[in-house]
Amino acid sequence: MDLTEDQLLAAIQRVLSGAGPEVVVGPGDDAAVVRPGSGELVLTTDAMVEGVHFRTDLTTPRDLGYKAIAVNVSDMAAMAASPRFALCALTLSSAIDAAWVVELAGGMRECCDEFALTLVGGNLSRGDEVSIVVTVTGEVVPGRAVRRNGARPGDRLVVTGSLGGSAAGLRVASQRSWSDDERDAIRRHMRPIPRVGEAWVLASHGVTSMMDISDGLALDLSRLCRASGTGARVELTRIPAHPAATPAEARGGGEDYELLATLPDPGAVEDARSELREAFGVSLTDIGRIIEAESEVGLVAVDEDGTEGPMTTEGAIAGWDHFR
Repeated sequence: MDLTEDQLLAAIQRVLSGAGPEVVVGPGDDAAVVRPGSGELVLTTDAMVEGVHFRTDLTTPRDLGYKAIAVNVSDMAAMAASPRFALCALTLSSAIDAAWVVELAGGMRECCDEFALTLVGGNLSRGDEVSIVVTVTGEVVPGRAVRRNGARPGDRLVVTGSLGGSAAGLRVASQRSWSDDERDAIRRHMRPIPRVGEAWVLASHGVTSMMDISDGLALDLSRLCRASGTGARVELTRIPAHPAATPAEARGGGEDYELLATLPDPGAVEDARSELREAFGVSLTDIGRIIEAESEVGLVAVDEDGTEGPMTTEGAIAGWDHFR
């Protein structure tokens, strides 16, 4: 590193300058001070670790900074909350220089500006690998946070956008040339799009449960069902796979950050689908329904021939698990 810690902090602060009036004390002091909103406070945190979540030779620091904020904003969207403030604890290895860090901060600022939140502080440290830990706070109308435990038998199961694009993008990123679909998949992997406005639309149409798909459709659906005490019946041919993705990537690829939600009836699905298409140009696909829990897994997959079976691969639910 060609700068001292204080010099690097000053460079980062220049990138992050321009906080709004709701920030009383921003980066540079012992702690940030902000003015609270009128809603309930929503908090989330996420870590991105070199060699586990990213490779510095396959992603630019600007894209990485954007993604570090975006994955936390996606958690806000899953609760139908509005993001407001962010903190970042950044650990840097000896291979990282000041220019890389400034670009990383620029990507963070870009995502913060796009989703109307402010990065108000954090911490710098040295370590063997790069680690980016972001905490985001937001707010939601009292009593209106959408949780993953509200699904009930008979609810329709829906997803926004397409699935498997991020996994496909990671798979092809090291190639030397790409098709248009593969380029889009790489973009989805590097810069996921949090569905903040889309979540508000779903909430306005009576969504009963919701979460973002960070670890793969099958695994995250199993978590939603477990929280709700239900099962799910999924029509495999209805899963909206990204054009570059394999069926396995669409079902179990991680980091799509689309919304997985349940709505009370087909009419609510159609109304939400129409509004999402008109307001955001985003699709909403009905992939099945919530059922009574019939087993520990509780996920029933229906193939194109109508044959039913457990939604598992080699006895396990497909998806990203840090410890498996």
